Amino acid sequence: MRIVIIGGTGRIGSRIVAQLRELGHEAVPASPDTGVNTVTGEGLEAVLKGADVVVDVSNSPSLDGASAFEFFSASTGNLLAAEQAAGVAHHVALSVVGTERLIESGYFQAKLTQERAIERSTLPYTIVRATQFFEFIGAIADGTDGDVVRVPAVLIQPMAADDVARAVTQAALEAPRNAIVEVGGPEVFELDALVRRVLTDRGDARSVVADRHARYYGASIEERTLVPAQDARLAQTTFDEWTRAAARATGGSSPQVSNGKGGDHAN
Repeated sequence: MRIVIIGGTGRIGSRIVAQLRELGHEAVPASPDTGVNTVTGEGLEAVLKGADVVVDVSNSPSLDGASAFEFFSASTGNLLAAEQAAGVAHHVALSVVGTERLIESGYFQAKLTQERAIERSTLPYTIVRATQFFEFIGAIADGTDGDVVRVPAVLIQPMAADDVARAVTQAALEAPRNAIVEVGGPEVFELDALVRRVLTDRGDARSVVADRHARYYGASIEERTLVPAQDARLAQTTFDEWTRAAARATGGSSPQVSNGKGGDHAN
């Protein structure tokens, strides 16, 4: 199959491209780096010619609500229209577990707008909602100020970026679900305990406190807001396994975790 990956040069997109190519598919990365801009529509017609499936793992360059809304509205609208014109048979989009429960955040309002546009379109689709990535746990702490990191007293079920890519790849190769599919990691953690561990591993001396009044990227959340439903597809890579693999990849040092939300996904 010819599968176009919007955001295909980013953290998740590049993994999806590699996985699809290993399986013998024609995987085409599309991003501003390759001359495709979904916000302006530049390059869309050409790259979608002959495409069977489109996978969208692109993300707003800003978590600001207004900027994110502008990005997702323009990008998704242009992409869906171009796919309809090209006769694409399946639209797959990466989203975030808990999106509908996080709408106090302008960013997640924008993500929900993206989901609703896909659901209203006539294109067959699958929306893959993933939990937080292991690689971004440190960003939760980095979003706070001072020597004490206050995080919500909630549960989290994160997963490795490689497993997120595998879940999206699987969805792209299956028949359209015309529904939301949730994916998550194999383990549930208390958020404060996991953030504390990540900070310790990278030599960050700040203390971590579970605070039921603390907000998550501007939104108040409940204990299980960030946890997928019971019927979610669960990945196999544990946090310990990911940590060891990441340390080996960096020559035995602590795994590097992003100090930002990243370009492919934010949750």
